[in-house]
Amino acid sequence: MKAIVQDVYGPAEVLELRDVDKPVAGDDDVLLRVRAAGVDPSVWHLMTGLPYPIRIMGFGLRRPKLRVRGWDVAGTVESVGRNVTRFRPGDEVFGTCEGSFAEYACAREDRLAAKPPNAGFEQVAAVPISAFTALYSLREQGRVQPGQKVLVIGAGGGVGTYAVQLAKVFEAQVTGVCGTDKVELVRSLGADHVIDYTRDDFTADGRRYDLILDTAGNRPLSHLRRALTPRGTLVIVGGEGGGRWLGGLHRALGAMALSPFVRQNLRAPFVKEPTRDVLEPLARYIAAGQVTPVVDRTYPLAEAADAIRHWGKGHTRGKLVLTV
Repeated sequence: MKAIVQDVYGPAEVLELRDVDKPVAGDDDVLLRVRAAGVDPSVWHLMTGLPYPIRIMGFGLRRPKLRVRGWDVAGTVESVGRNVTRFRPGDEVFGTCEGSFAEYACAREDRLAAKPPNAGFEQVAAVPISAFTALYSLREQGRVQPGQKVLVIGAGGGVGTYAVQLAKVFEAQVTGVCGTDKVELVRSLGADHVIDYTRDDFTADGRRYDLILDTAGNRPLSHLRRALTPRGTLVIVGGEGGGRWLGGLHRALGAMALSPFVRQNLRAPFVKEPTRDVLEPLARYIAAGQVTPVVDRTYPLAEAADAIRHWGKGHTRGKLVLTV
C-alpha cells in the first residue's frame, strides 16, 4: 500500500510517499480503508521532533518510532478483530489512529465512531483531535455555562472554529478573535462578536470575559488576565515561540505555576486522544447541524508535504485534509 513515511526528523522534505506493508488488525482493532486524513499540529511536531520533550515522551530520541504520519482519520471498515463488536466491514467511521496518512490503517475500536450521514469523509477527517480539544477545553477545563461571556483567540483556526460553534451549543455569548481574512468566516460560525486583532486590542478595550480559550499566538499571561473577570478562567491550548525545548509550552507552564496564587483560574490541559464517548456526541452535533467542520482545502495523499508547508504558514481557515 502507499503511505507517507519518514525515517528522520526534519522539515516537510523528509516525508516520502512509499510502498509499505498493509497493516493487520489485532484482536481489538479495526482495519480501515482510509478515505481522508486531517492535518493538525501534532503531525508537524512528530515530523520535526520539536519541541524536544516530544522525543523523550516515547516517540523516538534520534528518529521517529512511528514512521507513518497522521492521526485524524475517516474511512470504511475493511475488517475487524475477533473482539470487535461495534463495527463490521463496510461501516463508515471516523476517529484517530497511528499512521492515517496511508491507504490502510489500524485503529482501536474505542477510538472510532460512526460517521454522521450528512457529512463527507473529508469533513469528518477534520473533526477528531481539533473538535475534541475544543470540547474538552470548554466543558471540562472551562466549565462553560449558559450566558457566560467566552472569548476564543484563534477563532478561525482548527480548534477555534469548533470552539466558537460548541460554545454557542452551550448557550454562551461568544467573541472570536482572528485576522482580517477570517472575520466573515468566524461570524458565519455564530460568533456574537468578532475582533480583528490586526486592528483592535481586546486586552485594552475594557471588556471582561468569564472564559478565555487561547488557541493561538504568544500573548503574555498578564495581557490575557487583564481581559478576564476577577474569577474568570483562562485555558491555553496552543501557542507559538518558546524555542526548541519548550515550543509553545512556556506559557502553559507559566499559567500552571501562577494559578494557585491568583483568584483567576489559569489552565493549560494536556489533551488526550479522543475516545468513543467524545466522538459520538460530536457526531450528533454534526448530524443536528449544530457544528459544521471547516475544511480550508484538500490535498491528495502524495502532496502531504505541500499540505504541511501550507499549514506552517499560519493562514489556514479551519483544517487541511488529505484525500486517499
